[in-house]
Amino acid sequence: MRTGPGPAPAAGRVLAILGPTASGKSSLAIDVAEARSAAGDPTEIVAIDAFTVYRGMDVGTAKPDAAARARVAHHLIDVLDPAEALTVVRFRDLARTAIADVHARGATPLLVGGSGLYWRAVVDDLAFPPTDPAVRRSVEQRYGDDRSAAHAELERADPAAAARIDARNMRRVVRALEVIELTGRRFSDWDDAWQRYESVYPDLEAALLDPPTDELRAAIAARARSMVADGLLGEVARLRAAPCSRTAAASIGVAEAEAVLDGRADEADLADAVAVRTLRYARRQRAWFRADPRCVVTGPGELLSRWGGA
Repeated sequence: MRTGPGPAPAAGRVLAILGPTASGKSSLAIDVAEARSAAGDPTEIVAIDAFTVYRGMDVGTAKPDAAARARVAHHLIDVLDPAEALTVVRFRDLARTAIADVHARGATPLLVGGSGLYWRAVVDDLAFPPTDPAVRRSVEQRYGDDRSAAHAELERADPAAAARIDARNMRRVVRALEVIELTGRRFSDWDDAWQRYESVYPDLEAALLDPPTDELRAAIAARARSMVADGLLGEVARLRAAPCSRTAAASIGVAEAEAVLDGRADEADLADAVAVRTLRYARRQRAWFRADPRCVVTGPGELLSRWGGA
């Protein structure tokens, strides 16, 4: 896994519309891009999302449909097969290349997404420790399900990391131990850049859509019902009929649909299960973006008025 800075960002304006799932980012972004293009500033959308990159995962990801993509050019949609794993570093490189291509055409890239991790990876100069599946498996086998033992080892090797990582988060604990084993450095040593918000794009402006919780909860519930009605079960059935990477399988709706397909859950409860998981994810999304001082909470009307005039 390459951990360097990736493609060098070039000077040029970069806009971003960020926010939790179901906050209205995608439709607003299309309106903004169209208005800007009509005003003489061609604008193209770069999706900052871990799952819309996958072909065949349309319903579960609420991916912009063909009509929306015909209205405005979209990038980083349908670029990988579900069998392909997607690391944060690979996504960063893909996104920065897309941004550079948009700039090279004399257009403005409009980043749109809800993944705080991928957002930071694309716009900031972050260090990513290496990974090795064999070493990770070795650590996993060493501790099995013994979270206490794994966290105790992390506390011995890297007290700072142990203090920040919940002992119940076995995946994160294993990752920290993997990095220590691979590099001989403490996992916490890699965190310094994450505490800064210094973009590699000097002319970056980010708007955060952050609707009231009640509105967001209702929108998430409506989206979950639509996903089920639009064929989530069929999509997941097709998805698991072929090899599927761990990254693709982590998409919200996949595990919930599989539980129904396997007879472990009732189809009538599928929309509620998807909504519950989505709301939990939305809380984490809000935490990422609210912590970033560059993300300015902006209403859709205000943003369209401000950016739509190019």
